[in-house]
Amino acid sequence: MIVTTVNVNGIRAAVKQRSTENLGLLPWLKDSTADVVCLQETRADDEQLAEALAPALADGWHLAAAEPHVKGRNGVAVLSRAPFDAVRIGPGSEEFAEHGRYIEVDTAGATVASVYLPTGEAETERQREKERFMSAVETRMAALLAQGDDAVLCGDWNIAHTESDIKAWKANVKKAGFLPAERQWLTDLMSTGWVDVVRRLHPDVAGPYSWWSWRGKAFDNDAGWRIDYHLASPGLAARAVSARVERAELYALRWSDHAPVTVEFA
Repeated sequence: MIVTTVNVNGIRAAVKQRSTENLGLLPWLKDSTADVVCLQETRADDEQLAEALAPALADGWHLAAAEPHVKGRNGVAVLSRAPFDAVRIGPGSEEFAEHGRYIEVDTAGATVASVYLPTGEAETERQREKERFMSAVETRMAALLAQGDDAVLCGDWNIAHTESDIKAWKANVKKAGFLPAERQWLTDLMSTGWVDVVRRLHPDVAGPYSWWSWRGKAFDNDAGWRIDYHLASPGLAARAVSARVERAELYALRWSDHAPVTVEFA
């Protein structure tokens, strides 16, 4: 099973505004070897999402989505080459049931979730909301581990775990996305059994980064953040044989500020 996760930064923009005949999300999907693709920040309701992805759906992809409760924000989805056996929206918390930040499917013999954590803002209500969402996701992840089935949660976690996961870490130690409490939360999740499979397969290296600002020379200088993770249950993680960030060759070839992150499980 090959699983890819990517924050599309607006599905319609990824499909149209940044596309040419040979660029954009749809050509990428056509060439992708992935069996399952997790999308975040679609910024579209179910009808708009299906319309944007119509060519891919015509090619046989199956789509499950959690639309945002606020127009133009959030939105997560999963594309699968195999039909879904089950679809569950929300991490189990009533507060976030309709926020379009969590969708979980059973497909291809595994549970796959697409997750989009809030960005947050240090010492504000936005950060407290992020922490509540983190708590809800943590509770759901504990339940998945207890079930003992193969599972992987993919997405934009909006947290760089270690100094190796952010180029300019010294400038961000007091900012949301690299706060000590956020980083410790990821450490604690992994101590329960969840595995950051990209880091396991790429130990002791900077990155590989998956997000770069549109501004300045961040992309050209590879001044990025690694915030797009595959957190897999122990049994599934043991089967991870390769992981890569599908970074565009040039700034002009990007169709999102994130790059797809792909993991192959044997």
